[in-house]
Amino acid sequence: MTQATPPPSRREQILQALALMLEEDSGKRITIAALARQVGVSEAALYRHFPSKARMFEGLIAFIEETLFERITRILEEVPDAVPRCGQILTLLLAFTEKNPGLSRLLGGDVLTGETARLRLRIHQLFERLETQLKQVLREAELREGCRPTLPVSATANLLIAQVEGRISQYVRSDFRRLPTEHWEDQWTLLSAQLMRQARQSA
Repeated sequence: MTQATPPPSRREQILQALALMLEEDSGKRITIAALARQVGVSEAALYRHFPSKARMFEGLIAFIEETLFERITRILEEVPDAVPRCGQILTLLLAFTEKNPGLSRLLGGDVLTGETARLRLRIHQLFERLETQLKQVLREAELREGCRPTLPVSATANLLIAQVEGRISQYVRSDFRRLPTEHWEDQWTLLSAQLMRQARQSA
């Protein structure tokens, strides 16, 4: 007998409603009053779970961080080589945003215009952490595989993250019609073929 999935808590319901509004009301500013109507509770009830709208956004950002880095850890455990590792990490980011259009607006940053600077910094730090993870994968390649990036490690990791950020931006700007994974497989084949070179052997 399978165990029934417990219903989401009120806190989870609020965050799910906020993510849905970010998707459905693309370009509109989310208000506490509108969010309360979406959840079906009073504004006072929202504030019992989150002291501010900024805290709600932080809850969504925390969900993004936990989900992505949990899966990245799994990729690092299961995939030994640098190029497939990088490819799977980037594909994960693109697939995650494609499946979560509302959250892609958070990652793209447009929805945070006019919000507290702390939230924009949190998104910046998320992408910095992703870029650092790619740098680590690329640095380890020389020790594990005897190869190194064609460009310096920092430039290569930045190029890869820029690919993802650009695709997220296109997705948001097109009102979620231009999918982040569109043409990605072919483009990654081209990009990855130029990514690494054999490290020079010491004399």
